[in-house]
Amino acid sequence: MIEADKFSKGKHLGIADIADQIARVVDDTQNGARELFEPVLRVGVTGLSRAGKTVFITSLVANLLDRSRMPGLRAEAEGRVMAAFLQPQPDDTMPRFAYETHLQSLVGNPPRWPESTSSISQLRLSLRTHPTGLLRGLKGPGVLHVDIVDYPGEWLLDLPLMKQSYAQWSEAAIALAQSPARAGLGKVWHEMLQKVDPAAVLDEGEAQGLAMVFTKYLQAARAAGFSNCAPGRFLLPGDLAGSPALTFAPLSRPSRVRSNTLYGAFERRFEAYKKQIVRPFFRDHFARIDHQIVLVDALGAIDGGPQTVEDLRAAMSAILPSFRPGKNHFLSMLTGKKVSKILFAATKADHIHHSQHPRLNGFLAALLADAKEVANWKGAETEVLSLAAMRATVEQTVKHEGAPLELVRGRLLDGGKEVALHPGDLPEDPERLLGPARAGDATWPEGGGGYELPAFAPPAAEGAPRGLAHIRMDRAAQFIIGDKL
Repeated sequence: MIEADKFSKGKHLGIADIADQIARVVDDTQNGARELFEPVLRVGVTGLSRAGKTVFITSLVANLLDRSRMPGLRAEAEGRVMAAFLQPQPDDTMPRFAYETHLQSLVGNPPRWPESTSSISQLRLSLRTHPTGLLRGLKGPGVLHVDIVDYPGEWLLDLPLMKQSYAQWSEAAIALAQSPARAGLGKVWHEMLQKVDPAAVLDEGEAQGLAMVFTKYLQAARAAGFSNCAPGRFLLPGDLAGSPALTFAPLSRPSRVRSNTLYGAFERRFEAYKKQIVRPFFRDHFARIDHQIVLVDALGAIDGGPQTVEDLRAAMSAILPSFRPGKNHFLSMLTGKKVSKILFAATKADHIHHSQHPRLNGFLAALLADAKEVANWKGAETEVLSLAAMRATVEQTVKHEGAPLELVRGRLLDGGKEVALHPGDLPEDPERLLGPARAGDATWPEGGGGYELPAFAPPAAEGAPRGLAHIRMDRAAQFIIGDKL
């Protein structure tokens, strides 16, 4: 109810809204009573484009079902995990995460990376454990249900919109598009903005044309490696494609706003987008998360240059306050759940030598320092980790000019050629990357960049899969579910 009051922004709630809140509180209370006997942990997994969400979830599930590669999961190392198994989908209204299909893609002949997910999905994995403590002789085995909720990171970009008016969002979006880093990406849209009159009577054809070129600009920005590309549903519209709720674009505010004008129509559609699309996602899915995993393609941002690093930092800074971090208590079912654990994971760590992983950790921690500090202050437990959900390379050391040179070897995704390369050394001080990023530099300074991070293909499968080869997925699992086992 507290969250609903925030979203209403001072407006009175309708009878339907109040009834909906009461029904959800009753439902959450009933679920909470059932969970006293068999607890359910809802784990959200998200990441902006190219972060590797689908592979991460597939690997997490595969390696929890067969834990031979999971020594860092303490309950497994202590022999307390009796079994792990997939359960029927717990929510009949939500699509099931296509685990079997994605696993087959990764271990097939030839192996291939699975298609990215474009909508929300869920999977329930249950673990049966031996009891511990003084009453272990009186208790039977315990069961923990882990509901893994997968949702596109692009949808996260929409959550900050709930605190913005159409005028505020338009001003910020136009300024961002006109920044030096993006100015060339939305040239057609900029030209249309110069010709359009926001105070003119609405012409639906003109409105659709503006929305279309604005969407193309967002697509071009994402393809160029930028992360801050909101509204997210413009990139992943699904069955909303062409609907009025997705037919708007930023406009400069005229001196007088009338409801029948282009500006007035776009303002209404922006508010409808928040109310009908963003708010239900937050209410029905996002606000029910217990622990959160945030995957970040930090290496991809570094490879893109200082401007993509700064764009990633800005996007994450805007998104992370929406996680509602903190500790839960006995009234949380009434006041709204808090996210009590957040794992920030730099993915694709196999693209660099393991000696560089501490520097990658340091970079991600510095990139997200403000958001991490806020989460810790509010009582949430946070962790920064570099990992690879499925290891696509092996390491190799060669002599180069009389000194050892650390390489990674793998098969290129484009063309399939096997290569061994030195991707470049990350700086020990993250400020050597973050400084040029904040300054808006177009390229890394001499000695501070020169990274070569190609896309690798998944490795060829060797017999029947026994989990998936990974880097630190066991540590990720220990942080997210270990205390519940």
